[in-house]
Amino acid sequence: MDSVRIPVRTGALAAGLALALTSCTGPAEGGGPGRKADAAPAAEKRTDRIEPLAGPAPEPKLPAEVLSADGHTVTVEDTSRVVPLTGSLNEIVFTLGLGEQVVARDVTATFEQAAGLPVVTRAHDVSAESVLSLKPTVVLADTTTGPAEAIGQIRDAGVPLVVLDPPKDLDDIGPRIEAVARALGVTEAGEALVERTGQRIEKVRSDVPGLPAADRPRVAFLYLRGSASVYLLGGRDSGAGSLLEAAGALDAGKESGLRKDFTAITSEAFAKAAPDAILVMSKGLKSVDGVDGLVRIPGVAETPAGMDRRVVSIDDGVLLNYGPRTDEVLADLVDQLYAGQDGAK
Repeated sequence: MDSVRIPVRTGALAAGLALALTSCTGPAEGGGPGRKADAAPAAEKRTDRIEPLAGPAPEPKLPAEVLSADGHTVTVEDTSRVVPLTGSLNEIVFTLGLGEQVVARDVTATFEQAAGLPVVTRAHDVSAESVLSLKPTVVLADTTTGPAEAIGQIRDAGVPLVVLDPPKDLDDIGPRIEAVARALGVTEAGEALVERTGQRIEKVRSDVPGLPAADRPRVAFLYLRGSASVYLLGGRDSGAGSLLEAAGALDAGKESGLRKDFTAITSEAFAKAAPDAILVMSKGLKSVDGVDGLVRIPGVAETPAGMDRRVVSIDDGVLLNYGPRTDEVLADLVDQLYAGQDGAK
């Protein structure tokens, strides 16, 4: 029996963020220290599409027996009607070449190929009735998928339901892809996708400017929802640290000693973090009226990042997915972070 257990994302808020990745506006124009950078639409940089593995769709080898992250042993005998309940899982299934078998999507599946599928979530809660009405043969979920009653209702209806722990860093990408592939009986396709994804990420990493340790930019990851007056500074377990490190940056929240996933922004906390740049989700940036609104948040304008208006904005739908398009996320981060900086490749 194969296990689909992968590392758990720590912190309830960080788990919620994995479900909140839904919109697309965008990146920054400017670059290094002393340069001003306002955000520009991410859609201008690349189309929100999935690139499936080359060749014909893989033929599932079934039945597949796997261990769900919630302790259930699940046997999958039919993958003709797949329902992935997060955008991240949708992305993996489509990229494995099984998009034609997906019959629904979560609201966080923002890529073009999934646009015509019925949405089976309300806000970020699953509608069990909507899922079951589509007569799925297998449902994929994360431990963050809820409410628990809906998950239980789907399982009680006799539908094979495989739950996975959400990814939290670059090291989780391979195991997560392999876990989904095992559950769907396409192990070889999973191995091929892991290899392709790893090669593309390494290619991007090889293009990261080789700055001395003292010159590595300090980047603060902020979670913003202006309509709800939610302004949070990412710490050690925010989920962004791995990407920042791969981009040759330092996680300012982590470096300042924040051990939690997120902490409410205060002038004192931001002064201690002292970021050279700020990383935000595009929807969050839009919710505070762009860079002009961002620098009005207490403490932001007094930091090097605020004074230089050095902001990196990445599509909510991919930033923390840690899936097959992570190379694109990393490339976008690197491009914006070092744009115009001396020595950037």
